[in-house]
Amino acid sequence: MLNINSDKSSMKLVISLEGRLDTTSSPQLEEFIKKEVGNTKELVYDLKNLEYISSAGLRVLLSSQKIMNKQGAMVLKNVSEEVMEVFEVTGFADIFNIQ
Repeated sequence: MLNINSDKSSMKLVISLEGRLDTTSSPQLEEFIKKEVGNTKELVYDLKNLEYISSAGLRVLLSSQKIMNKQGAMVLKNVSEEVMEVFEVTGFADIFNIQ
């Protein structure tokens, strides 16, 4: 299960993810991004409460990155050790701006 919370102010969108970003829940995030990211210049993912990410979840984050490369910047914050390990093993740690 995945909970998506967001806070949009001006050109900045902060998305907080809680739970598991996997094959079952990634379409939910994908739909959310399509609706909300429109004229955003800065996209911030707060992953403090993200327990697990699968390849399907990585795909959604990568597609978010591609969108933001055209219109602004994307940052991942508060990445847990478990999720960071997935980023490092897959090489995504080199692609994403992780703070």
